[in-house]
Amino acid sequence: MVAILQAIFSGLALGGIYALVALGFSITHTTTKTFNFGQGEFLAVGTLIGVSAVLMLSGKDITEALQVTDVTLLRYGLGLLSSVLVLGVLGVLLYFTAVRPFVGMAGMAWVMSTIGFGIIIQNSALAIWGPTPIVLPSPLGDEVIRIAGAGIVPQEILVLVASIATMFCLDLVLRKTKLGKAVRAVAHNRHAATLMGINVTAIVILAFVVSSSLAGMAGMLIAPITTASVFMGLTIALKAFSAAIVGGLNNPRGCMLGGFLLGLLEALVGLWQAELREISIFILIIVVLVVKPEGLLGQRHVEKV
Repeated sequence: MVAILQAIFSGLALGGIYALVALGFSITHTTTKTFNFGQGEFLAVGTLIGVSAVLMLSGKDITEALQVTDVTLLRYGLGLLSSVLVLGVLGVLLYFTAVRPFVGMAGMAWVMSTIGFGIIIQNSALAIWGPTPIVLPSPLGDEVIRIAGAGIVPQEILVLVASIATMFCLDLVLRKTKLGKAVRAVAHNRHAATLMGINVTAIVILAFVVSSSLAGMAGMLIAPITTASVFMGLTIALKAFSAAIVGGLNNPRGCMLGGFLLGLLEALVGLWQAELREISIFILIIVVLVVKPEGLLGQRHVEKV
């Protein structure tokens, strides 16, 4: 039971990361019917930018190693903010260079353009930071906290709290504010939203800014648990996309649910057989697509002719 409880704690923290990135996929999909298939590279670059900010605030070069005393809560917070802001700018650049030219056009040219943009970002990061992973100590320390016998590190608590708080705030904005109503109007019908005086272009740009920023935030939250590297984002982005499919791409709450479900499933299956973690995730996806193709909380769209 202690092992199961510990797996649940770890699974919830991991699921929070998947949910944040999945929410980013959902936001761009509902507003433009496109995805950023370079989201994994965005996550990795955002993390490296945040780590570099912490290094510079510590008076070190970006190629040096961080010590535990270098990573204070303030420096970590500023690094996280740097990651979010820079990734937001990258989101704007992505939209204008790799998405906007192909929106509304037949075919899937935007798929290759976003993948290509991600590859450019990844190789640029490789030239700057190199392939070696960077260790980012947690600003909260590594002392294990015991809850009912199960151990959890403070960073996992931070990941869970920060991800839930972020998702709650975004959900509140989408459902209770004028801006959120504008986003939902664009997602429902762009032409009708334009007729109602909504600046559709601004809303779409905002969607890419939020999506990219969420990737940077997720990377900085998970980096002290794993490491920061150029190649860290692909697996996370793939599982986050899977979480969005499971929960429902057109439902932000479904993406959150899918993220936590996949995190818990991965952690619990890992107790039994570590090699089956990825297999179990994709078995779940297949089952959901067969039983409910629109996702657990997704809505089926019926077109009338």
